[in-house]
Amino acid sequence: MTINCLGKLIDLSVPKVMGILNVTPNSFYDGGKYSDAKSMLFQVEKMLSEGATFIDIGAYSSKPSAEFVSEEEEITRLLPIIDLVLKNYPDTLISVDTFRANVATIAIENGACIINDIAAGSLDKKMMQTVAKLQVPYIMMHMKGNPQTMQSLAQYENVVKEMLFYFSEKVSQARSFGINDLIIDPGFGFAKTVEQNFEVMNNLELFQMLELPLLVGVSRKSMIYKTLGTSAEQALNGTSVLNTIALQKGANILRVHDVKEAMECIKLVSQL
Repeated sequence: MTINCLGKLIDLSVPKVMGILNVTPNSFYDGGKYSDAKSMLFQVEKMLSEGATFIDIGAYSSKPSAEFVSEEEEITRLLPIIDLVLKNYPDTLISVDTFRANVATIAIENGACIINDIAAGSLDKKMMQTVAKLQVPYIMMHMKGNPQTMQSLAQYENVVKEMLFYFSEKVSQARSFGINDLIIDPGFGFAKTVEQNFEVMNNLELFQMLELPLLVGVSRKSMIYKTLGTSAEQALNGTSVLNTIALQKGANILRVHDVKEAMECIKLVSQL
């Protein structure tokens, strides 16, 4: 199970870590934390040295009820960071977290190599054909609505069954455009209650029937800290617990804020 990043085949049969670099001022955990070049480069170096295979850069917070950001503002935030990272760490495999086709194009033209789309093409009808033209790996996440409306849309008769149907349709659509490398993301916390998130986690192995790499992103999310009665800042241990379960159920990529701990999960689970 491999994906092609800049001509390099990445083997996902051995789980990999994707480190999160948010350059938005309002992300739920680290918003505004990396507001200058020095702090951003320090964090990128830390994540790469701890074992991250990918660095995921987001310039539009997708937390529940996040404020709208214009396409121009997203590009203005994003491009200097891609340039900064690649000038200092030129071998970095950058994923860009965007649901806009134009942003995706500009990001790839400037050195990124993966598109991570929270909407799987639903918020920009040109996204899939754009990714196909760019011929880069495409992460498709499950969500309903948009960041402003998604938490009001968490109604399902059977959340796992409906998600599997959603992904089967999205995969078929992506294949029809000619996208080769697809990755599935269940979208923990997106249009799902805490209880629904745990139902998805409990049935995560069912997503293997799609026969595609599976990305799991639960890092410091509310399903952890609300259950434990703590906060995002105190949710690292809970994140490691759920990452371990996800790996045992077939996760191929862990998208995290804390790379060292995620790598430890992978190393320990690999010994089982």
